[in-house]
Amino acid sequence: MRFDLEEVGTANAYKLLAATVMPRPIAWVVTQDASGGLNTAPYSFFNVMGSNPPTIAIGILADPGRGFKDTARNILDSGEFVVNLVPERLVEAMNVTSIDAPRGIDELRLAGLETAPSAHVKPPRIAASPVSFECTTHTTVETGPNQLVVIGRVLAVHIDDDCILDPARAHVDTPRLDLVARSYGSDYVRSHDTFSLVRPKWEP
Repeated sequence: MRFDLEEVGTANAYKLLAATVMPRPIAWVVTQDASGGLNTAPYSFFNVMGSNPPTIAIGILADPGRGFKDTARNILDSGEFVVNLVPERLVEAMNVTSIDAPRGIDELRLAGLETAPSAHVKPPRIAASPVSFECTTHTTVETGPNQLVVIGRVLAVHIDDDCILDPARAHVDTPRLDLVARSYGSDYVRSHDTFSLVRPKWEP
């Protein structure tokens, strides 16, 4: 069956994309406003985009009635943010921070999360997250009245010491990170069920 997305409506277009493009890693984004107030929210329209320069991209959807929420506004205003990844042990806290709270509410406090200082940007990291990316804005593209794509330049990566196999070679014990990703609907997936393939090479 073919779905022409200009005809199915915004809600169904979202359902079709979110149900088929999966699993999607979760960007647990911490931002800070001009007065020092913190905001935290998870986004699953997220991935790494390149390594030279190191970049990530986040798709932020606005509330049709309220417009862009604190994450988008803070990124547009400050150009700084931290992306934390979500291990299974923190999924309940992550879910708390997805609440549709009014402006100015500190979701970190609601979820009982402690922070750690960043080295290059003002927003802090989520201390319990095994991976955090300190980012500055490379580019923002408003792709519609209610959606924004943020491309961030990664300045530093923080990884838990016990998840590093060889610091000199940047080898990470990825399974030990115990990360989760979004599936479809309200479902999530774990990252342990993996398999390997040898990438083919074209021999002359």
